Amino acid sequence: MEASRTLDLSRWREEPHGVGYRRRVIATAGLRQLWRTRFFRVLLALAWTAGAMIAVGGFVFSQSIASGGWLETLAVRFGPRAEAIVAAIGGVVTLYPDICVRGVFTLLFWAHSFLGLWLSLLALTTLVPGLITRDRASNALIVYLSRPLTSADYLIGKFGTIVGVLLLVWTGPLLLGWILSMLFATDRDFVVYSSGPLLRALSFNGIALVTLSAIALGVSALGRNARLTVVIWICLWAVFGVMATNPRAPTWITRMSFAHDLGEVRQEVFRLDDVLATASAQLPVFDQRFTSNLATAGKKAEATDFGGALAALGVFVVGSSFVFLRRLRAE
Repeated sequence: MEASRTLDLSRWREEPHGVGYRRRVIATAGLRQLWRTRFFRVLLALAWTAGAMIAVGGFVFSQSIASGGWLETLAVRFGPRAEAIVAAIGGVVTLYPDICVRGVFTLLFWAHSFLGLWLSLLALTTLVPGLITRDRASNALIVYLSRPLTSADYLIGKFGTIVGVLLLVWTGPLLLGWILSMLFATDRDFVVYSSGPLLRALSFNGIALVTLSAIALGVSALGRNARLTVVIWICLWAVFGVMATNPRAPTWITRMSFAHDLGEVRQEVFRLDDVLATASAQLPVFDQRFTSNLATAGKKAEATDFGGALAALGVFVVGSSFVFLRRLRAE
């Protein structure tokens, strides 16, 4: 028979982990729980595949205009006319690197922002019930908010979980795609003129992070029923988003959709309309129809309600903050 273990009442000699450790544990616990779901792993695969596609797009663009690149080699097989067209394209990019490189990477990052936002919304749909709702339903806040854990520790930890999710499905793939495309770039102009679009993409990412974090925490804190919080989240995102797409919908209806508001902010931050308008006005394109199409596309990409959308997002953030700060207490 094994000897019974003795109870050791000696002084604790380990070094305390501190406040940062408590907050990090809360954040990583939420991420580990989300990682166990197959749905989230599928979202991650899609997200990092999209990041690889940015790298492929940047690589193809840089190699297509390089001397001796694959596009020049391919043009040789199609005769002198194809070689002349490829040489003309390379000459335009060489003469106008600011317009061409900035335009291509703005378009790449703009397109990626749609996928990154959608993947983030889908991931948060799975995460929302596990933020605050289940802790309220099980009365776990009585334990979590007891000393030395404070409401600030709890809130920062939950916010860290959301930040981790968005880093994994949006910011990380974006940065990976840009870094890989720059590693294989044939000229430093690609680094210089793609930095502006990257900063704009990260700015929009930051605005979306603040907005989605506040709304997700607010929705999760609304009730004790996980299904109810998911329904509310989907209504705010999908239902109001569909209503906002109706051309006849009044302005106040469109602003009730934070997805639509983020879309308006996207157009203003990326300034795709300015990129297309500049390209149509300054690039030496002799096809008048193509030039006209660029100008028309630029007008369609212009933000029409940026101020109102930004104000609506501010209301969402303030209102959601009020909800979760009121609910974030032991019950």
